[in-house]
Amino acid sequence: MIYTLTLNPALDKEYHVAELLPNAVLRASSVKIDYGGKGFNIARMLSALGSECVAMGFVGGHTGQVLRAGLEGIGIRTDFVQVSEETRTNISIVNDRDRTYFKVNEAGPLVSEQEVKELLRKIEGLVQPDDWWVLAGSLPRGVPADIYEKIIHLIQRKGAWAVLDSSGEPFRLGCAAGPYLIKPNLEEIAQITDLNVGDFSGISRAVNSVHKLGVKNILLSAGGGKSLCSKGDQIWVGQPPKIDEKNPTGAGDAMLAAVVDRLSRDAPLQDAFVWGLAAGSAAAALPGTGMPSCAQVEALIEQVVISKE
Repeated sequence: MIYTLTLNPALDKEYHVAELLPNAVLRASSVKIDYGGKGFNIARMLSALGSECVAMGFVGGHTGQVLRAGLEGIGIRTDFVQVSEETRTNISIVNDRDRTYFKVNEAGPLVSEQEVKELLRKIEGLVQPDDWWVLAGSLPRGVPADIYEKIIHLIQRKGAWAVLDSSGEPFRLGCAAGPYLIKPNLEEIAQITDLNVGDFSGISRAVNSVHKLGVKNILLSAGGGKSLCSKGDQIWVGQPPKIDEKNPTGAGDAMLAAVVDRLSRDAPLQDAFVWGLAAGSAAAALPGTGMPSCAQVEALIEQVVISKE
């Protein structure tokens, strides 16, 4: 089984208007609603690739009910911890004329110590050997910075595989727990290593530094359209297919989901990396934050170029 964990999800609402004007009533020409959160994006991509998965995390109030119903309505199983405060809503207002926008993200609920303990008990009761657990995103208020570290130790102690995609102190502490795979970008890996990643030698030093923390494999968005995959003794640099990019939001989540999908099917890391690059490109070629179909990913596989460093 594959589980995705989203601790601070959101209902994302995007309003389109003809013009952004101050001190005026704006009339929306259209409204788009998405079930926001890296883990939710990953779950949607896994489902599109034919993998069974369960979306987990904290939800609360009416907004939490909307998220739960929305995910289950598209065939994704859920197993959330209900919290007392309302799940956040993020608002975007987009000017259709020039694509300028305002975006307001709520902080999210204040999660209690008891609710955190309930989540840890739930995970401990579910985890089985050879499960895959993808821990993704930021933390809501009240959740301690070492939560990912604790969950990774719990998961791997029971013989399952931990994958981490976060940032800042929760990411650094999680890496110290030795997860099987992480997926940072350049800014995130620079934050936790305090190294300059302006060139390939700097990136290599940062990657080696993170491996020394105990991380087994690293999937790194390296800028300029390129990605890097490292298992310590081997590094591959990947060039994704050329596409007509529509919206890159969620492309990194699609990439990670495809890698986990392939690894869960016992594919070698190098092959999983190819699938990840194809899935990320297929997602970026779609409008909005939709996830591509398996056929759309497969259509790009042959166009992926990887080289060994």
